Amino acid sequence: MMASSPALLRALGLFPRGPKSWAWLTRPAMVRFGGVVSWAPARTAATVTVEPASRCRWDEPVRIVARGLPPGQSVTLRASLRDEKGALFRAHARYCADAAGELDLTRSPALGGSFDGLEPMGLFWALKPEKPFLRLVKRDVQTPFAVELEVFDGHELEAGRLLGRAVHERDFLRPGVRREPVRAGRVRATLFLPPEPGPFPGIVDIFGAGGGLLEYRASLLAGKGFAVLALAYYNYEDLPKGMETLHLEYFEEAVNYLRTHSQVKGPGVGLLGISKGGELCVSMASFLKGITAAVIINGSVINVGGTLHYKGETLPTVALDQNRIKVTKDGFVDILDVFNSPLEESDQKSFIPVERAESAFLFLVGQDDHNWKSELYANEASKRLQAHGKEKPQIICYPETGHYIEPPYFPLCQASMHTLVGSPVIWGGEPRAHAMAQVDAWKQIQIFFHKHLGGTKGTILPEL
Repeated sequence: MMASSPALLRALGLFPRGPKSWAWLTRPAMVRFGGVVSWAPARTAATVTVEPASRCRWDEPVRIVARGLPPGQSVTLRASLRDEKGALFRAHARYCADAAGELDLTRSPALGGSFDGLEPMGLFWALKPEKPFLRLVKRDVQTPFAVELEVFDGHELEAGRLLGRAVHERDFLRPGVRREPVRAGRVRATLFLPPEPGPFPGIVDIFGAGGGLLEYRASLLAGKGFAVLALAYYNYEDLPKGMETLHLEYFEEAVNYLRTHSQVKGPGVGLLGISKGGELCVSMASFLKGITAAVIINGSVINVGGTLHYKGETLPTVALDQNRIKVTKDGFVDILDVFNSPLEESDQKSFIPVERAESAFLFLVGQDDHNWKSELYANEASKRLQAHGKEKPQIICYPETGHYIEPPYFPLCQASMHTLVGSPVIWGGEPRAHAMAQVDAWKQIQIFFHKHLGGTKGTILPEL
């Protein structure tokens, strides 16, 4: 359900404070008149600090503290963020200051709002879009997201007086990480390399059916000691505009590019994919050589959305029945039961021959995934692998977790436009459980790749 409170739906702008990662507003506020900077008294009575104070990565936790409040004062904290297209995301929570007039989100539980309880990062993972059916996506990893944090008097957000404000910048490139656009043969991608001397374990990173080139997961992983190739496969530059027909030779070319790169350790590389990207990673591991480890995030073991070709072999797309589409009481489309079962005789030809794979597998499953039956697919892959004498894959299931398992602190996207369906669909998940799953999944991904690809472990994730 994508309902938002009236406060979250107010289209108020952000207040950028220049290049610094956070802003103190204990001094008077700056007011601009016709380009001239003037000073005017600000109605602020508190300071808001974010620790660490310097700009940090999106996947890193922070400590938010408000000081200078009257003892026991009731306040409301609000976080606001605009994406690169100007879409506004907001979250708020109600608190009470302690006896010293301080509010530390690592020690003070929220009393209501977008979440409740002790949630130090709740103002980030509980962000909701002002307009429905929007998913928070970082399109340019070379610029940070600016998150505005505000403290208001009282527990009525719209009536509360602003007491303090800070702007906190969260970026996607660790200092020194190298970003290299790749236009090699047919391959369209971006390679991210850690700042340390190489070579590094190599990973090919693939997203879902939305197309284009998304880099934010690859850029964050490069900061953990991996060489990561964010790979586009359709609807990007001169690549095909649709995915009705895909050729695995393209993905083989990308794997070989990474394997032979001077900064990449061999002999094999890893694969990381979500949704349709996860399904493609299963196919790559099944047909291609040089794959050592594959992490599948809510992927499929049946070919979906278009025909897949490789050296004379063809995997047809699985059949679907539109009569199985459901509409929720809130009017959202639910496509969970649309695809035919991979166990039906008529659809066996769409089943990816995962038993051919020589790689280790990690399946990360959201048990409330409404895109398709991820848990069933992971278990069927496990059965096939073991039936053919292969290593049992690792499967981690997360209750109340939806389809888009992202890096930590990305907010849950419960419903958005589905490229193949052509209308908004529900993705599933409960916000807090989904947020906790993302933190754990991010750790598991790094542990798995370090184990199977080798290399010096980078910083996995600091605990708050």
